[in-house]
Amino acid sequence: MFAKRARLAVAVTAFTSLLAACGSVGGPNETAGTVIGGVLGGAVGSQIGGGTGRTVATVIGALVGANIGANVGRSMDVNDRYRTAQAFETSRTGQPTTWVNPDTRNEYTVTPTRTFESRGAPCREFTMRAIVGGQPDNVYGTACRQADGSWQIVN
Repeated sequence: MFAKRARLAVAVTAFTSLLAACGSVGGPNETAGTVIGGVLGGAVGSQIGGGTGRTVATVIGALVGANIGANVGRSMDVNDRYRTAQAFETSRTGQPTTWVNPDTRNEYTVTPTRTFESRGAPCREFTMRAIVGGQPDNVYGTACRQADGSWQIVN
């Protein structure tokens, strides 16, 4: 039993290292997407099975979620990031903002779901539905306005 857990721990560490390496190359959007997707995928996976099966499902969920999140983050260009920040800045809670990127034909819908203050700055929890290359993905996260007026995804 200890040997199985040790092998699982080594596998998790290896996969985590690979994901971290991939995220650092792709830039801040891909990294943020990877982190958000990994956390959400792990949370979903942790609800499946029991014992060792739950651990495996958590790891698999985290890997799948990280990959989906990275794909969404990687697909966003400067215009898409601008439109996302504009939605965080001006959309009412619950009001979706949708656009289609004219160059990539990717479609995004950002919906702020909760607004709150953290350390004196506004933050928005949000959902994003992205259709990238014809494949729909959903991303959930929180973004906070920085001192320079930009929005940064914090989880």
